[in-house]
Amino acid sequence: MFTGVTRFEDNAGISATAPWEGVGKKLDQPESVAEAIDQAGLNWRAEKQELFLEDGTGISHKAVVRSDTQDVLGVVGPRWTPYQNADAFNWFQPFIDGKEAVFSTAGCLKKGAIVWILAKLNRDNAEIVRGDEIEKYLLLSNSHDGKLSVRVGFTPIRIVCVNTLHMAHSSARSQMVRVRHGANVQSNVDSLQDVINAADANFESTAEQYRFLASRQINSQDLNDYVKIVLGKEKVESADLATRTKNQMQDIIALVESGRGNNAPNVSGTWWAAYNGVTEWLNYNRGRNADNRLTSLWFGPNASVNKLAFETAVELAA
Repeated sequence: MFTGVTRFEDNAGISATAPWEGVGKKLDQPESVAEAIDQAGLNWRAEKQELFLEDGTGISHKAVVRSDTQDVLGVVGPRWTPYQNADAFNWFQPFIDGKEAVFSTAGCLKKGAIVWILAKLNRDNAEIVRGDEIEKYLLLSNSHDGKLSVRVGFTPIRIVCVNTLHMAHSSARSQMVRVRHGANVQSNVDSLQDVINAADANFESTAEQYRFLASRQINSQDLNDYVKIVLGKEKVESADLATRTKNQMQDIIALVESGRGNNAPNVSGTWWAAYNGVTEWLNYNRGRNADNRLTSLWFGPNASVNKLAFETAVELAA
């Protein structure tokens, strides 16, 4: 689904590769966490190793080393506890056993500093307009560099272009849930199941806001103003914009007008198309490579831009 030459075809015949092309591995219907980890090539361990100064003096901080490649994934304090891939992903097993979800894809970022797995919920897709649906995924990520906590949360993905969208609402139920590394991390992760079970209602509320965007038309001036806000240039006169910003605006506006799925009859010219022009740019264009883009989109600056783009679109469309 997400790697190799596999592609997604929308109703207009537009071919779309996934934004995580090259950093994730399509999983072949694994029935267990162990099978998923083997298929994704994540059956290695994160190990703490001693660090020494140049004079040979040992220090309290430790290096986190990937067992198979010996890559150093990060430097952590003495109390940081490695949380292995199998342990983190095992949170999903009850969902798989109960046929509530199916493993979709998994991979690692930054040589293994971050590992992640997506599972598609066995729930009805949310149709925004006819022929334009959103699939419901659960994303679990775990870091081995000491910088991020374990996170679990909903991830809406637009089928027609495989864009990762922003999940609305600020409640704890719909946000990525953070768990600190430590000896009690397993019990903390187990307690998240109740949160995720309740999040489907928030997902449907998000879909309602997507439908609202699809019901509102946007003109060229509003689109220009919207893109400037998304890029943080709303107070800069258009004539004074830097060439790089002008090029970015042109790229986004082109995706709004003719991006994947945006020229469909019920989408073209709407705020839904405007928002998805931004998300396509974030998913496929902004960043040096797929690894960099996905890291930023899920855990870094592009996640904030995605959030701003969605909230601004809803505000201006109203």
